[in-house]
Amino acid sequence: MKKKLSALLLGLVLLLTFQAGSAFASSEMDGIIDELIGVKYQYGGSTTSGFDCSGFTGYVFAKMGLDLSRRSVDQASQGEKVAKADLKAGDLVFFDTSGKNNGNISHVGIYVGNGKFAHASTRIGVTIDELDSSYYKTRYVTARRVMDDSAFEKYAVAAE
Repeated sequence: MKKKLSALLLGLVLLLTFQAGSAFASSEMDGIIDELIGVKYQYGGSTTSGFDCSGFTGYVFAKMGLDLSRRSVDQASQGEKVAKADLKAGDLVFFDTSGKNNGNISHVGIYVGNGKFAHASTRIGVTIDELDSSYYKTRYVTARRVMDDSAFEKYAVAAE
């Protein structure tokens, strides 16, 4: 029994070791965002000294050679509209965080996959949150795809 258990544990360790490489693969976009996690929130900020939400999205996309409008409400008219069910990494997600929930755009983030998005939070700075968290789920307004297929392949597809 001990030999079977030891063999099973060894097999499990080897399996996890070989899968770790693919589990931690990330795209160029993920790398840019990862470097910004924790940067403080600053109203009107668009540099690593501090970001507001649209300053953050503009900075990330500029690093990928793509231009976005400065304000979140203007970013919400760029690219193509995307259904929430069809989101893919790199899509912009928009929210009404004004407290009125009337569909106006007041916040933007970048969808990073697995139901999560990166954004500049007024409370904690650049962070990653769940799209369907109790706070953001009810405030979600729309999404836009601003990367064409070639930009998506270049920046948002995970490295192998």
